[in-house]
Amino acid sequence: MGIFKFVKDAGSKIFKRGPSEEDQRQEDMDEMAKGNAMVRLVMDLGLAIEDLRIQYEDGVAAVSGTTETQADKEKVILAIGNTQGVAEVDDRIEVVTPEPESALYTVVPGDSLSKIALAHYGDAMKYPVIFEANRPMLEDPDKIYPGQVLRIPALAPPVARDVGGDGAGSGGGGGM
Repeated sequence: MGIFKFVKDAGSKIFKRGPSEEDQRQEDMDEMAKGNAMVRLVMDLGLAIEDLRIQYEDGVAAVSGTTETQADKEKVILAIGNTQGVAEVDDRIEVVTPEPESALYTVVPGDSLSKIALAHYGDAMKYPVIFEANRPMLEDPDKIYPGQVLRIPALAPPVARDVGGDGAGSGGGGGM
């Protein structure tokens, strides 16, 4: 739990803005309605969280609820934080099965998922790991933007395999 910082002017535009009178009324919607719009965004993405509540005030979204995994928690935080107008997410989400947190990375101009994978994993071809870790928010690995915050999960350690012997073990066993 804690405060996560985001680029307030970057992200998806779920709060409509424009020159028409209708758009002006939309822009002036109260903070409760903005919190409700963020709840709809999380639900539309199909992210797994129970008892989701989001209170929005002056660029800060306080989010609470319960998720099964750390990954689900991080995806909810990123979906909300990568919304235009949100500068901070105050995380109050409970995780049923705690696990290590992913690193968070803010995209800069010129970045690509392969460049980010090379920097974090030492292998540009590991970009699908980052892409999958940020689905469903990312729909295309080529569509990231400066200011967007991404999850960078730790790579799973390699699985040890028995590559020698016949698997029968060692030991003498002969009779007397």
